[in-house]
Amino acid sequence: MQKIKYDKKESICACKVSLDILGDKWSLIIVRDIFREKSTFSEFLYESDEGISSNILVDRLKKLISLEIIDFIREPEDKKIKRYYLTDRGIDLYGVIYELQLWTINNVDFKYSPNTSKWKNFSSLNSKEQVISHYQNTYRKLRLKRFNH
Repeated sequence: MQKIKYDKKESICACKVSLDILGDKWSLIIVRDIFREKSTFSEFLYESDEGISSNILVDRLKKLISLEIIDFIREPEDKKIKRYYLTDRGIDLYGVIYELQLWTINNVDFKYSPNTSKWKNFSSLNSKEQVISHYQNTYRKLRLKRFNH
């Protein structure tokens, strides 16, 4: 897998580069949702609490595909339906999602969703490495089963 090409010529901070590539909330929400077993346009549009608009969803799916963070296969029964999945590059983003969630839990007072409560409980019983490995490996098994990748 080749690295993503970043066209800026001047020296630049790695944090800024990653924010330029993934810095909008929707890209990481889509990646998070794929970890949560959503895979179709309709699932992203109607089954996520955040309420992404269809035009932004189309744009972010195209962007994530172009960055080789996600890919898709077409449903055999209905070729109009695309099922999106994380590539290895996308699976590697779980560490970023872990750190964002942990920082939020430790620093922000908010009402936890059921998923956040479940994640917090699991994370409190396991090391960072175990949590990241668990979510990455669980997704890899799902991807192999559902997408043969």
